[in-house]
Amino acid sequence: MEKLKRSLSSFAVPLLSILLAFIIGGIIMAALGADPFLAMKYLFQGAFGSRASIGTTLNKSTPLMFTALCACFAYKCGVFNLGGEGQFLMGSIAAFLTAFFSGLTGFAGILLALLAGTLAGGIWGMIPGVLKITRGQNEMIISIMLNYVATLFMGVLYTSWIRDENIPQTPAVSKLVQLPRVVSDMRFTWGFVLAVVVGLIMYYVLFWTSGGFKLRAVGYNMTASRFNGIPVKRYILTSFIISGAIAGLGGGAELLGTQFRLINGFGAGYGFDGVAMALIGQLHPIATIIVALFFAALRVGSTTMQAASGVPTSVSDIIQALVIVFSVAGMALTKLPEFESWKNRLFSKRKAGDK
Repeated sequence: MEKLKRSLSSFAVPLLSILLAFIIGGIIMAALGADPFLAMKYLFQGAFGSRASIGTTLNKSTPLMFTALCACFAYKCGVFNLGGEGQFLMGSIAAFLTAFFSGLTGFAGILLALLAGTLAGGIWGMIPGVLKITRGQNEMIISIMLNYVATLFMGVLYTSWIRDENIPQTPAVSKLVQLPRVVSDMRFTWGFVLAVVVGLIMYYVLFWTSGGFKLRAVGYNMTASRFNGIPVKRYILTSFIISGAIAGLGGGAELLGTQFRLINGFGAGYGFDGVAMALIGQLHPIATIIVALFFAALRVGSTTMQAASGVPTSVSDIIQALVIVFSVAGMALTKLPEFESWKNRLFSKRKAGDK
């Protein structure tokens, strides 16, 4: 019964948040003089109405999945890795340099570039972890600062060191090391499949292995875990490295599958978007993947909605923002003692009624 109550609370908060966000979004659409039901129809048609649009949505969701899973894994251990964007960028930089200079092509070249991106992201994630467990530094501040360092380093590459003639971007990597599409007439690549596989592996590790149990125990209560003999510092550092590696892998997959070059704005916003999606997904890997797909659908479909109904794409941005606000507020509400007592009374009445 207790497990059922927790599950209902976990699912109710994001679902109610999405429902309320769409209701308010519909009110805004009506205020703009549009038919909200027709606009919503065009929104979802733009995201899932054809094979091409489905492929675009899946492709758009891929980097969001990686950065969301990055945040999900770290937060499960009770640490706040806000450096997903920097780790994503370092992964893309390492993947680009490897693909551009290694000379390898085909599967070997792709694999080496993705491994380089994974390694670079893990190392970049390790930095705030080491400073936290050895010097007691605040991991949030350090990881945010490292985001800026990664962005500036990428800027040096595409504006100076490896600039493509007079254009502020790097040359594109060879087509022989670009990730192929899963289906030839759909835009998404094997990076999407890789993100889903990472999410499934994460789910298994976190919920079906002893190491995952210990990692979640550290996240629940570090002091209690330490008294029970769990090496807390080791798990904290491990969570930073693995979460950074996931983001780095995502950066490599995005570069080899979609962008093919380093350019201004590459990866911008993905890190903090991932944090929001992980929180909306209640830090559950499978739910986090679904939330990333949902946000990608809103972003892809908003263009069709604007063209067909005249509703600006900013309304879609408002809906996304409202989902985040309502989800965070809902999670805070469910942790209040008053809410817990009300929930216990509700289930007690239902149990008594069943008898």
